[in-house]
Amino acid sequence: MNSEKQKTGYIAIVGRPNVGKSTLLNHLLEQKISITSRKPQTTRNNVLGIKTLGDVQMLFVDTPGIHKGQQKAINRYMNRSASSAIKDVDVVIFVVDKKLWTEEDDWVLEQVARCECPVIIAVNKVDQLADKNEILPHLQSLSERLPSADIVPVSALKNQNLDSLEALAVKKLPHGEHFYPEDQITDKNSRFLAAEIVREKITRQLGDEVPYQCAVEIEEFVEDARLLTISAAILVERDGQKKMLIGEKGEKIKQIGQQARLDMEKLFDSKVMLNLWVKIKRGWSNDERALRSLGFDD
Repeated sequence: MNSEKQKTGYIAIVGRPNVGKSTLLNHLLEQKISITSRKPQTTRNNVLGIKTLGDVQMLFVDTPGIHKGQQKAINRYMNRSASSAIKDVDVVIFVVDKKLWTEEDDWVLEQVARCECPVIIAVNKVDQLADKNEILPHLQSLSERLPSADIVPVSALKNQNLDSLEALAVKKLPHGEHFYPEDQITDKNSRFLAAEIVREKITRQLGDEVPYQCAVEIEEFVEDARLLTISAAILVERDGQKKMLIGEKGEKIKQIGQQARLDMEKLFDSKVMLNLWVKIKRGWSNDERALRSLGFDD
């Protein structure tokens, strides 16, 4: 392939927590690699999604939501991950809500405004507007906040106008050889993806407290001709959280396991035997060394 024709570049997807960044990445890739839930701060690591179309290779970086006011080590790590992504990419897609603008959006805007690459503002969830004219004052306000940015209204969930967003991003990418084979869709290994699937099911199943204070560690990942055996420890910080995760007569952890196994079988295209158990590891989310051992590493 002629490398002069080829375009390759990194596109960071940034925004405050729970604005739809991971859903946007999954729909742009037409494959799920980033976990989603209605709870903010579900994404903890930068996740690379690779999409190759002919001469173009787009390297989408899904980042943790940039947030203020939480001082634990894990929150500092998430903010560092997102901020570093903004510095090192060719295009930034800044995802905002269809109407709502918050203090956390201002916080992201400050960082996006400092980056030297082109910025596209993706105004998400426009499918929820009864009257499309409702959005016009918001679009005007966004263009005043970041005059140099292009603005594209989209619905990540309903797949609306994503082709326009993608075409605009491609236009801004530099020419250069592709970095990855054309059939590769992420730089994350299978263990990481398996752990994230378990964490997604925990986040969707449980209340507000437990998902933020649990992590998933894959202790076994063994593949043979007929079966993939995965064993995962779910780490929590307190006894009460362990009880909530296990549930009455083990029902809750059984549900989490069943849902995670189905997603894993789809992702890995294999029969999966999944073993889950819960361990207490006090204070892990505020311990830099514990975080490094769990793969939270700059």
